[in-house]
Amino acid sequence: MSQLIQIKALIRLVEDPDEIVYAHVRDKLLNYGPEAIPFLELEWEDYEMGILFQKRIEDIIHDIQFEDVKSNLIEWIKGDDKDLLTGCLIMAKFQYPGLDEKLIRADLAQIKQDIWLEISQKNTILEKIRIFNKVFFGHHHFRGNTENYLSPLNSYINTVLEMRRGNPLSLSIVYSLLAQSLGMPIYGVNLPNHFVLAYMDDENVAQYQDEPNKYGVLFYINPFSKGSLFDESGINTFLKSYNIPPQRAYFEPCSNTTIMRRMITNLISSFQEVGNSLKVNELTILRDVLE
Repeated sequence: MSQLIQIKALIRLVEDPDEIVYAHVRDKLLNYGPEAIPFLELEWEDYEMGILFQKRIEDIIHDIQFEDVKSNLIEWIKGDDKDLLTGCLIMAKFQYPGLDEKLIRADLAQIKQDIWLEISQKNTILEKIRIFNKVFFGHHHFRGNTENYLSPLNSYINTVLEMRRGNPLSLSIVYSLLAQSLGMPIYGVNLPNHFVLAYMDDENVAQYQDEPNKYGVLFYINPFSKGSLFDESGINTFLKSYNIPPQRAYFEPCSNTTIMRRMITNLISSFQEVGNSLKVNELTILRDVLE
């Protein structure tokens, strides 16, 4: 109760014209973290307060939410598993702090079930991929967002699931999350200017091929092109088209940390495009956390 009284008392001082007092009050409220937000929002709705008060309340709420995202991202990078879905949810809250994670997980679970019901253990690997693509792209209508490619909405997992549209990275993330939950060894490959997936040869199928992939990959998948399949030569052709020398990292799976850095870099480019320097600065701070 004493803590609640302290928060309310601090909020009443937000409108103090003395910048030194305001700075002290702001820091104190930031220390309370997300716990202070409901009280700040309640006071913001009190229209009897002045414009300065409301603007400062908005700034403090934003700063608390940003610090919460940064703190969660720091904990994520320190963790041992670095779960990709958890990382995506953290970054979605950068733009949507009130995001309901349960809705995201429920949507993914429904898509997974729809795919699982179609797949049989008797199916070959290629048959499973064909069925996966039929449900993912056919029944659930996932597509590459070619009309608004640079939109930041293409990078947040909640908006990608809502729109069924995304960029190469976000579509690959959703595709791989579902595939891995179904026992398919499909992981991201961090190509320059693009992002694809690799189906790893966990069952040692390549031993029967004339020229097996030296990176342990059975084949590659391009979710931005409705799940089209290709081999190592396709990546070589892609790299040559951009005059980029081949590197091992362009042919084998990358880490979840690399995926998260790529996501933040995409968001930085999106907000640079519209001239939102505040978002660019904040995202740069978040990307530095992952370095």
